[in-house]
Amino acid sequence: MDLPPSFSGWLRILYVVFAFCSALCLGALKGLLVGPIAGLILVIGNVGVILGMFPAHVAWTVYSLIKTNRFDAPLKVAILIALPALFGLWLGLSIAGSVLVGVGYGFFTPWVSTFEAFRHDNESKKFSHCIVDGTWGTIKGSCTVVRDFADICFHSYPLYLVELRESPASNELRTLRFIHIPACITAGLMGLIVDIPLYTAIAIVKSPYMLFKGWFRLVHDLITREGPFLETACVPIAGLTILLWPIVVTASILMAVFSSIFVGLYASVIVYQERSFRRGVAYVIAMVAEFDEYTNDWLYLREGTILPKPLYRKKCVPQSSEFSFRGNHMNGGIIGSFSTEAPAMLVPSIAHSRSVMETIQEVKVVQIWQSMMRSCEMRGKELLDADVITPADLYEWVRAKNSDEAAVISVGLPCYSLLQALLHSIKANSGGLLLLDGVEVTYLNRPKDKLLDWFFNPVMVLKEQISVIKLEEDEVKFLENAVLFGSNTQRMEAWQNGSLAPQDALRAAQIQGITRRMIGMIRSVSKFPTYRRRFQQVVKGLISYSLEKERSSRSTSLCSIASF
Repeated sequence: MDLPPSFSGWLRILYVVFAFCSALCLGALKGLLVGPIAGLILVIGNVGVILGMFPAHVAWTVYSLIKTNRFDAPLKVAILIALPALFGLWLGLSIAGSVLVGVGYGFFTPWVSTFEAFRHDNESKKFSHCIVDGTWGTIKGSCTVVRDFADICFHSYPLYLVELRESPASNELRTLRFIHIPACITAGLMGLIVDIPLYTAIAIVKSPYMLFKGWFRLVHDLITREGPFLETACVPIAGLTILLWPIVVTASILMAVFSSIFVGLYASVIVYQERSFRRGVAYVIAMVAEFDEYTNDWLYLREGTILPKPLYRKKCVPQSSEFSFRGNHMNGGIIGSFSTEAPAMLVPSIAHSRSVMETIQEVKVVQIWQSMMRSCEMRGKELLDADVITPADLYEWVRAKNSDEAAVISVGLPCYSLLQALLHSIKANSGGLLLLDGVEVTYLNRPKDKLLDWFFNPVMVLKEQISVIKLEEDEVKFLENAVLFGSNTQRMEAWQNGSLAPQDALRAAQIQGITRRMIGMIRSVSKFPTYRRRFQQVVKGLISYSLEKERSSRSTSLCSIASF
């Protein structure tokens, strides 16, 4: 017996409403049960790392400032005087951020995971995943967050300081006159006094519009079946988005206040760079207008701003196309100190929602990470089989305190893996980067992630540079040797891979330049969150592979002896 279309439509609506209410209650219950445990792990772990590493961070920072040759004596004194305030700011914001992240992650992750279970096609799997998802996984995730945060504090931050201390004397020396110190301090205080209240006021005044504008966009997508409402299975998730939108608006206000602290303090840097207190004051005023204009654009309000926006730069400094982190340009792994532009403002946008299919077609960041690590492990096994790298290199990385002590594994192996991926992409005439599983990452489908942009854009430039110079086979082998062993000439000579050093000085300089840029990229990527944890799994896999290979060779030898 066929049901009328209208009746089946009502049944579908009732099913969606029932599923949404059930998931809402079940997710809230899991959040109340799991949230306190996961939140406490994250808060206690992160705060413990912050307080436990604080004396070491102070000692490392002071030692690096004294030893570096990038700053002259007055600038060192000024930074040392400002360090107590900066460390106090670090303690306050990091502990507060850990508490907020712990509460939000512990409570909302089980809730969202319950709604995510509706994406499974099998009805029985939907029910089981609604019960299980977001419980033990949330607790494990909180431990992973603490682990990654500890890696950043214990490994990444000291690496930045090492690069600061070991900056060559040829780099530009940063100087400061004592007469500029009062102006820098005054400008920074003025930035805090002016920008924090005005940023907060603008965010609060525009928050009702953001609230209703967001609700209007989501309800419009629900009625027209666009964006997250395109597929019936994702309607409960989008319903949760409507319900939690006020929390997103509140978070945007907090983000604006958080951003204003650093935007205001940056006025001191403007005074130092421009050698003008007047331009520092102009920056403080201009940043309020920039924030007003920025929020107008994202909320689709009027264009521009009615607030004054004076010029605070003598001239605009063009952004380098080289690998950079907001002005911190890489040159053989050395990072500069002061950026040439104002820090970014953290404000969420109300954009047209993308459909679920568009989101699925986009390559995920985790997919790229996994492909990179699988490629490193595969290339490492090949090099182990060829006796190019040894188990001693792997154990040296495990014992090493920093990447300089085990450069063959920590830097050379990822560089070699990246080079093979670039060469494979060039041979395949790919417009992007071919991953190990055959997925092609291009400018169109790459993840819309700022952190990944810092890596992806320079890699594409490097790929184009390698493609343009058209390396011969022996030059490719020489480049492989150079990126794997770096400055270790003994290991380079020991690897007889058919490489031949270019006789032409220009070709040799081009290859050396590519080598330096690749090493600089890998050193910078190694400081990213989650990298060390993932790469440690690669090294463990390679150690296990070498042990199995050794046992296999021993058993083969015993069998051959027994046959005699």
